[in-house]
Order: sequence, then C-alpha cells, then structure tokens
Amino acid sequence: MKADTRSRLTRAQVETSTVSHTRYTEAASGSLVSVVVWWVRVWRAVRRSVAAATRWVRETVTPAGWVVVFAVAVLLPVGLYFGWVELVIAGAIGALLLLIALPFLAGGRSYSIDFSLPVDRVVAGGEVVGTLRVTNTSHRLELPGRVDVPIGRGLLEVHVPLLRAGHVHDERVAVPAYRRGVLDVGPVTWVRTDPIGVLKREVAWAGIHRLFIHPVTVSIPSTSAGFVRDLEGSATSDLVDSDISFHAIREYAHGDSRRNIHWKSTAKTGTLMVRQFEETRRSRLAIVLSVNEHEYASDDEFEMAVSAAGSLGVRAIRDGRDVAVVASEEIPELVRGRVRSVRSLSVLSTRSLLDELSGVERSENTMPTEDVSMLASQVVPDISIAFIVCGSTMTPARLQSIALKFPINVQTVAVLCDPNSAPSYRELAGTGVLTIGVLDDFRSLLARRAG
Repeated sequence: MKADTRSRLTRAQVETSTVSHTRYTEAASGSLVSVVVWWVRVWRAVRRSVAAATRWVRETVTPAGWVVVFAVAVLLPVGLYFGWVELVIAGAIGALLLLIALPFLAGGRSYSIDFSLPVDRVVAGGEVVGTLRVTNTSHRLELPGRVDVPIGRGLLEVHVPLLRAGHVHDERVAVPAYRRGVLDVGPVTWVRTDPIGVLKREVAWAGIHRLFIHPVTVSIPSTSAGFVRDLEGSATSDLVDSDISFHAIREYAHGDSRRNIHWKSTAKTGTLMVRQFEETRRSRLAIVLSVNEHEYASDDEFEMAVSAAGSLGVRAIRDGRDVAVVASEEIPELVRGRVRSVRSLSVLSTRSLLDELSGVERSENTMPTEDVSMLASQVVPDISIAFIVCGSTMTPARLQSIALKFPINVQTVAVLCDPNSAPSYRELAGTGVLTIGVLDDFRSLLARRAG
C-alpha cells in the first residue's frame, strides 16, 4: 500500500513538473513581428517617396537650374559663414530665380492636345503636313507654353500662346520626308518652363504615328518582260512526258503512261508510239538587292539601287507575275563566316513591298551578293530570270561569279548603279549588264531592250 501511494505521488510530481515547465510566448512574438512589419512598411514608403522626389527633381531641374541650385545650396551658406559678400549675392540671386520660376510650373494639365497626319505613306522627296490642335479645357487662363513633336531623331518645337478658357490653337506641322525610311512621329509632349529656363515641366500624350517614306520608283513598261525567255505559258526547250505543248512522237518506253499512246502512229509502224511534249512553266522573277556597305561607293548609289529594285518589283506585281525580292539579313560579326541568312521581302502587294523597302539599310554586317544569290537560287523555286541590283564597286569578275550561282537555265541581269557613268547595256559572258546613272535611265534601257 505504501508502494501504491508512493507510485501515485511520483506520477503527480511528474505531471506537476511537466505542466510547470510549459511557456507561451505568442503575445511577445506577435508584438515583435508587428513592429518589424511596421518598420518595413515605413522604410518602403520612405524609399518610394525619395525615389519619386528624386525623379521629379531630375525631370524638373534643367542644366541651368542645377547651377542655380548649386548657388543656393552651396555658395549662400559658405558666403554667410565666411562673410563673403560676393557668394551671398550669388546665392541670393539664385534663390530669387527659383522663386520666379516656380509659378510658371503651375497648371499645364488643363490642355487637350491632338496631333494627326493626313497620310501614313509618302514618296521620298516630299513632306507631310500634320495638324496640331491645343485646347484649353479648364475654366481659367493658361500661360504660354511649348509643344515638342519628336520626328525620328529630331525634335520640332511649336510655341503655344496664351489661351483663354475653352479656346483652341491650331498649328500646321510640316514633317519632312526628304529621305527614304521609316519615321516615328510622337509622342507629343507639352513643356512648361520659365523664361530663363531654370525649371521645366513635361506632360506626354501617348500616341506614335509611323510614317513610311517609300523609295522613288519609275513606271517600267510591261514589255520589259522581253528579258524573259519563257514567258508565262510559253514552251521551253525541256522535253517532258505530259504537258500542253506537243513536240514529237517517239517509241514507247517502260513506264510511259498509256494515255499518251498515239494510236494512229502505232497502227502505221506496228510499234507502240507515245506523244512527247515541251515543258511550259510560269516565269518567276527573282530580284536580289545588295545591302552590303562595301558594294556601294556612296549613299546615292544605294538609294538608286533600292529604287530600281522597287520599280522592278512593283511592275512585276502589277503584271501578276511571280516575283521574289531577296536581301541579306544582318549577321553578327562573330558568326559571319559560319551563318548565312537571307530575307525575303513581302510581295503581297505593291504597298507591302514598298513598306519593306522603306526600312532597308545597307550594313557591313551582311553577306556579299555572291552568297545571297546562292541562297536565293535555293529558296526561290523555278526562277526564270534573276535581277542583281548592286553598286558601282562590283567588278566584272564578281558579276560572272554571281551568274554562276544560279542554275544554267536562269537568265541573269545585273543592274549596276553608278551616277558617274553613262547609261549602257552590254553582254558579259551571257549575263546582261545594265548600267544606270539616274533612275530614268533604267526605264529607257528596259524599254529599249524589250522593244
């Protein structure tokens, strides 16, 4: 009995000691977590505020304004500490300039700006006149300001006068399109600044107008297809077993189709005779445009080459011909010798082709025309005639090498753009060479050759 009593006391002591050693620290840890979270939130808010203030200062203070800020923040305290009157005056003038500039930043968001272009495509050498409309949508007077219109890499500044409530100011904006290319016009930015240019405030309106400046092209007569030996639907010298154009009758050979058996000739000769045909096929034009910088002596030559390629492509599309316009892709210098790539321009319509040609630029990181021609002969099937458009630095030896990149039944014509040469046409080992000094020479030479 004493043993049982001692056993129960031992269990009670164990249970009592187990319960007495339990600790609950949820309240303390919850308070610590709350303090840490609060400090993190405060730190993030302060960091966002500092970043916003830094961004505002960087966007608002001009280079001249930083000189004024330096005078106020550095020269004025140094002058007061050492008693230098000159520095004090400089700092005081800077503070005065800042006070004068601050009111000019007020407002500026009460304007409604609308900028529009009448067309999105134009031929090189002209200009597009857009309309800029600034409306004061507030109920108060708005101070004069400036509207910046980015045009490609340039910037056009339009000054807006003092506007009363609800008044509208229209300005005609001329966008020059003197050179072929693709211009991004916009986004329009409203700029409010003081007369001295210490501080400024900008408000940008979203919206970018893309302007395609097409190359100049000339109208080539459709009879220029006289270069093509196998006009669409005409027979070639290749003999096939089944086609439209009948050629001759020969003896039956194993594998010939029985429907081509000529029974009258078979009855006369006593031997199976079958019909033989001349192959007819569609004429497909391939235009290889050189974009290698070393194959042109000047920018004028390259622009003439793009215009010549565009003229050929537009004429072929309008005539309903199969045409492919091929140029080299830009290849990084590290892999230039190991990677070859060509770019096929869109020929779905004349507009799409001219849009593509608007963005073509010459570069030194492109393949030579020999490699482009070789790839073009592989990726463009059934080529009948290939026009190679290049610059004046192309030698006769290279032109012959380019002609060998195409199959033997493909006629090659090189269009050599050289403003310093007289227009001419000559044969070079079976390759026609057209030399043009101006774009109009291209039209006359093709018309003369077709005639």
